[in-house]
Amino acid sequence: MAGNDILVFIEQRNNVIKKASLEALCEAIRLSKIITGNIIAVLICAESNSLVPQISAFQPNKIIAIQDAGYAQYATESFANALETAIKQISPKYVFAANTSMGKDLLPKVAAHFKAPCVTDVVELNADGANLVVTKPMYSAKAYGKFAFNHNLAFITLRPNVFPLSDKNESGNVPTETLSCPPIQVRAKVTEIKASEKQKLELTEAPIIVSGGRGIKGPENWKMLQDLCDVLGAALGASRAVVDAGWIDHQHQVGQTGKTVSPQLYIACGISGAIQHLAGMNSSKIIVAINSNPDAPIFKLATYGIVGDVFAIVPKLTEEIKKLKGES
Repeated sequence: MAGNDILVFIEQRNNVIKKASLEALCEAIRLSKIITGNIIAVLICAESNSLVPQISAFQPNKIIAIQDAGYAQYATESFANALETAIKQISPKYVFAANTSMGKDLLPKVAAHFKAPCVTDVVELNADGANLVVTKPMYSAKAYGKFAFNHNLAFITLRPNVFPLSDKNESGNVPTETLSCPPIQVRAKVTEIKASEKQKLELTEAPIIVSGGRGIKGPENWKMLQDLCDVLGAALGASRAVVDAGWIDHQHQVGQTGKTVSPQLYIACGISGAIQHLAGMNSSKIIVAINSNPDAPIFKLATYGIVGDVFAIVPKLTEEIKKLKGES
């Protein structure tokens, strides 16, 4: 394969494919109709039989599975070696991955090996003739940079929840090839994973997020926000201030030094709207801000603003949604 082919790294953890990877795959397929290239999905895993049908449903031109028991746990060196092997065989023009913790770790390393450019956290892709032009937020989203590539190979990570999934074609039959690439000896490996407090939904992939800041006044009040999360099917987020205060674990932090999210609905409860926090959630489709301070910066970004006491508004909102859903 040659020309403007796009290789898409498909991320999986615990034998479950990340939705963000499928979003990257669907965007690659959309672009292939403009720049005229083949789409090759690359899966690095311990066992691929249950995963391949999930990828086939979106109809890439080809799936390459690199499987070995040694790929059960992610290790940067071994996964980078496997991905480099696939790239050398396919010779794509572009390599896509989701802008997850794994994607941000893996693609820059592989790009450096090939001495190729790498642009992360892309929120828009367009074609300029046969070449791609990508857009990403910069300077805490105060500006947006556009990048065009004049290289034989370029690496791009796409922000989760920004690019839509295509319709599935469950009957699709996609050629699948197994590529032999045993894991290399790595200098550091995962020996044990200790799970922290279980988040019901992955924050970066959640369609709805309810976040709390210093306005909730203490860690004992997270239950109020969790109740709203439960009725909405939302993930629980937090500002840096409350994470630094020890009110909640860092895995919930949204912002420049936390996670970047793009949900359909973001509800900010008692969050003033520091620029570092806004940088992590400003691409949310609808933003609802609840704050007692009418001059809070969050209101400048919010789609809907509610000036009032979160302790009066949030429980009432939860109760009303329960009524609409027939749960009370």
